[in-house]
Amino acid sequence: MKSERLFNSKMYKRALLLLVLTFVLASTAAHPASAQASGPVYIVQAGDTLSFIAARFNVALNDLIAANPQVDPNFLSQGQQLVIPGLEGVSGILETEVITFGDSLRSLSRRTQVADEQLIKLNRIVSPSELYVGISMIVPVQEGQTEYSARTSTAAGESLLELAVKQGSDPWALSSINKLGGTWGALPNDVLYSPTGSGGNASGLPSAFISASLEPLPLVQGGTEVVRVQVREGFSVSGTLVDLPLQFFDVSGEQVALQGIHALLDTGVYPLRLEAVLPDGTRQSYEQMVLVASGNYYSENLEVDPATIDPAVTEPENQQIYGITSVVSNTRYWSGIFASPAVYPDQFTSLYGTRRTYKGRNTNLTVEGFHTGLDFAGGEGLQISAPAPGQVVFAGPLTVRGNATIIDHGWGVYSGFWHQSAIYVKTGDRVEQGQVIGLVGGTGRVTGPHLHWEVWVNGVQVDPLDWLAQAYP
Repeated sequence: MKSERLFNSKMYKRALLLLVLTFVLASTAAHPASAQASGPVYIVQAGDTLSFIAARFNVALNDLIAANPQVDPNFLSQGQQLVIPGLEGVSGILETEVITFGDSLRSLSRRTQVADEQLIKLNRIVSPSELYVGISMIVPVQEGQTEYSARTSTAAGESLLELAVKQGSDPWALSSINKLGGTWGALPNDVLYSPTGSGGNASGLPSAFISASLEPLPLVQGGTEVVRVQVREGFSVSGTLVDLPLQFFDVSGEQVALQGIHALLDTGVYPLRLEAVLPDGTRQSYEQMVLVASGNYYSENLEVDPATIDPAVTEPENQQIYGITSVVSNTRYWSGIFASPAVYPDQFTSLYGTRRTYKGRNTNLTVEGFHTGLDFAGGEGLQISAPAPGQVVFAGPLTVRGNATIIDHGWGVYSGFWHQSAIYVKTGDRVEQGQVIGLVGGTGRVTGPHLHWEVWVNGVQVDPLDWLAQAYP
């Protein structure tokens, strides 16, 4: 009997196990496990959200979540890999690149070896002319993909064969890499890529130009831009950025210009024009649109003495200051990073670019504007020092700015120091970095004693914090 009960028990367990397995298999067949979708992969960057990524790639948020079942929708970490659904014909790792001056859809396609139609699809491009300098482009990168970094271009009247012989490469390889359709398909000044690494720095510009660059990208309201140009011997260079004339200076054989971007300039695209000229009048020019992005400034309201916002007073004073700071001297007095002019270098009561509404006390007079400099914390009587070497071009009282000092640092770069209680320098003085030039005060249009410091670059007020963070040019 005991053995019979044991046998029956074993049979019961086997039957029960078989029943469970049958149920599991049936459930699996009816509800297959979610599998990660196939498609190109995006690497999550700092600050990314699923909503942002979905919008970036023009996919539905629910589709993105469904394609990545392993990802917690409420928590993304930098470096995670997300499959982007709905991009048929596109594979690899999706990366971003910023369009530089001289680049085009054609040159980007050649360098990345990604077909034009894929780039157009990924970036929702309506027209190739939309590739403005400074915009971020999505490009797929395949594992084992050959990267071509050597830029070259044919000169006017030069064949691809002649170019290949000059650089020691294969003309048919050049034709294939650059999707020319044949060795006859190279256009003058068109950017080509070479597998030899000896192509030099082709810019996609006319033959008079060796290279041209614009930094940083994209342009930002209130920023300082550095334009670098190399031209062939005998040529001089000029140009405009956001319709402002550029002032070029020679730096080790390279022509360099600094230009401020106004804090109130509308975001959007603006032209960068360059022109190279020979003494006999021969000219070559090039133009490309560049992107200006928002400075993301906040707003504030201030109540002030109505006399300091009266246009009859402010406009003549503004013209006086602009007349001083728009003069571009050929001497460069500064080098390296600017030093803080204040005793408390990291304590600010107001930042550059803040949108302001000024209201006159006990009046209905209001004026809209922006904060043109950087306000340092600190009480009356604290020392103010020169942030960089230069020459004093103004020292005296003003209605809006109070007791003021302006220093010319050369090449169109100026510093202004407003609201001082005392001025220790006079017009014409040479000053060195760190030299005490005055004391903090509360003169002019103020709500209390502080140092207001401005930096002008080629006639435009820019964010002084940039000059405390990096060296120009």
